[in-house]
Amino acid sequence: MENYSLAERLGYKRNDRLLIIHADDVGISHSANRATIEAFEAGIVTCGSIMVPCPWFPEIAAYCREHPEVDLGIHLTTTSEWEYYRWGPVASRDRVASLLDEEGFLWRTREQMVQHARLEEVEIELRAQIERALEFGVKPTHLDPHMHIAFGNLKTFELYCHLGREYNIPPVLAKSTPEIEAVQQLSLPIIDWGIDGLTLGIGETLAEKKASYYGALSGLKPGVTELRLHLGMDDDEMSAIMGNHHMLRYYDYRVFTDPETKRLIGKLQIKLIGWKHIAVLMKV
Repeated sequence: MENYSLAERLGYKRNDRLLIIHADDVGISHSANRATIEAFEAGIVTCGSIMVPCPWFPEIAAYCREHPEVDLGIHLTTTSEWEYYRWGPVASRDRVASLLDEEGFLWRTREQMVQHARLEEVEIELRAQIERALEFGVKPTHLDPHMHIAFGNLKTFELYCHLGREYNIPPVLAKSTPEIEAVQQLSLPIIDWGIDGLTLGIGETLAEKKASYYGALSGLKPGVTELRLHLGMDDDEMSAIMGNHHMLRYYDYRVFTDPETKRLIGKLQIKLIGWKHIAVLMKV
């Protein structure tokens, strides 16, 4: 199978442009859950990933149980970055003490986590998050790291990949990942390209944000690309959590529930897929 591209392994042609449209941070709030569900129903966003330690995890887990066809993975989380809206670990605190700051929450930044967290305690917490999701009836289609925590150092990256292989859940990996050679022997599926909506020219208005995304869609390369979004509503909850940052999430929601976006994707002959399609390859 080494001679076949990922697109070909999925049943497409090598030069087809396949796109995964992925919503990060599901479960962080009711607003994010609502925005993500509406984006799924609009038929544009194809998948997302859940932050298991966050307070609104039970709501999205219930949605997963009611909609077993939904394509949701686990957004492995070892940081808690917002000023007043914080969360702790899933594992017992005495087992993961190095993951906690002086206030008893997960560290705010990846750098702090890497500096203080012991690898064995990171593993305890990540396993606890996967197990909690499974216990709540979530059938995760993939794993991906919140705030890129899996790429903090090589040991954490290797742990991330080994957990994916052990649980038979594909970890999100792209060919551009510098550490990729360290885990090639695990034979994990690797996408060709990754685009983070937060790096696409943020845009101060909805029109600017839409133009940025439409430019990215028009310039999509052959192969499998994942476009990562952060969805939320323009409401008091998201504003209280994130301040002005919440509007960027609302713009993502507006662009990716807009019928014009769906028409553009069709016009460009981009084929939408999700991680559940790639997960099948882990079963072969």
